[in-house]
Amino acid sequence: MNAKTLDRQLEVIEWLSQGLRDEAASEKIFVHLCERLMNAGIALSRATLHFRVHHPQWLGTRVIWTRGLPEVDVHTVAYDVEATDVFLRSPFRVVIATGNEVRQRIRIHGPHIFPIYEELRQQGHTDYAAWPLDHTQGRRHLITFATDRPTGFDDADIALIRSVLPIFSLITEIRLKNQLARTLLQTYVGPHASEQILDGATTRGSGTTLSAAIMICDLRNFTLLSGSQHRDRVIEILNEYFDLMADPIEKHGGEILKFMGDGLLAVFPLDEPGACQRLIAALAAAYEASARRSSTKFPVQFGTGVHVGEVMYGNIGSKRRLDFTVIGPAVNLASRLETLTKQLKRPVLISGDFVASAGCAAQTDCLGMHSVKGFDEMIEVHALRI
Repeated sequence: MNAKTLDRQLEVIEWLSQGLRDEAASEKIFVHLCERLMNAGIALSRATLHFRVHHPQWLGTRVIWTRGLPEVDVHTVAYDVEATDVFLRSPFRVVIATGNEVRQRIRIHGPHIFPIYEELRQQGHTDYAAWPLDHTQGRRHLITFATDRPTGFDDADIALIRSVLPIFSLITEIRLKNQLARTLLQTYVGPHASEQILDGATTRGSGTTLSAAIMICDLRNFTLLSGSQHRDRVIEILNEYFDLMADPIEKHGGEILKFMGDGLLAVFPLDEPGACQRLIAALAAAYEASARRSSTKFPVQFGTGVHVGEVMYGNIGSKRRLDFTVIGPAVNLASRLETLTKQLKRPVLISGDFVASAGCAAQTDCLGMHSVKGFDEMIEVHALRI
């Protein structure tokens, strides 16, 4: 390695080692890396970064950097991508399967072993290289570089890229694991709870008091369903039901704290404007979507109890297994109202306190005062018109 190449290598490695403490996004670091390599004399024309992030809805993320464009393209990648013909007939499959570098000078004429090489040739690129980015625990990602310089990459270019990739891999692993932790927490405990946990609320008994509108939903006839349908069909119906409920709840600013078998618990914090009205809107949208759903032997039907009040919001559980949830009399009342829907044969029952807070009396039928298990005083119960 000559002195010039060594100097270029040291400049990029120093930047990777010391200049990224405040940059949390791997995509931005990737863009800066491409710019640094360009400044170091490598005639990059295109580069891509492929991460497996294991999001609930997609396998990974693909970032495409193109010289001269003001923004990078970021795309999500579906879980079934590795079964597609595009993946099977690409250098990506070789790199992921073997962990080896792939290098291809793009011919001006003649067929290529992989279709992507022909696409790159048509775009004016002359040389292409792909490397694995190996993280711990056997997780493998991918990075590629292309040039449009007529002579392609020279040996010094390839040597420089090879020398910086191990550090780039380490840096992106730290960021990717931070992103994965956030994604997993948001998936399993919700966005608000996940932020509290990431901020350090991990001690048993830690938490806050939260004023919120509360809803508890439960799927009807689940015992009959689970006893008469194949397991996969039961899961499919459960997922349909949860989609019917979850999408409008999240759209209207609520947070699902827990899936409980065939039920769910969600809150709309009162420190956000119009929380009670947004809960009503979410319920209306969910039941409207349920009514539009095509009829089956087991149509998705559910009952909902709604109340408003203070709840204790935090960590509860054993020494080594905690649950971040809400508890308190307000949650208990919402649960009792959900149970009462079966007796009163109305799909949504709402406490008088909630009706007063939401100002939604015109949207409900007052069903009078009812005894509710666990509460000494009679509760005013309303049924939402669905």
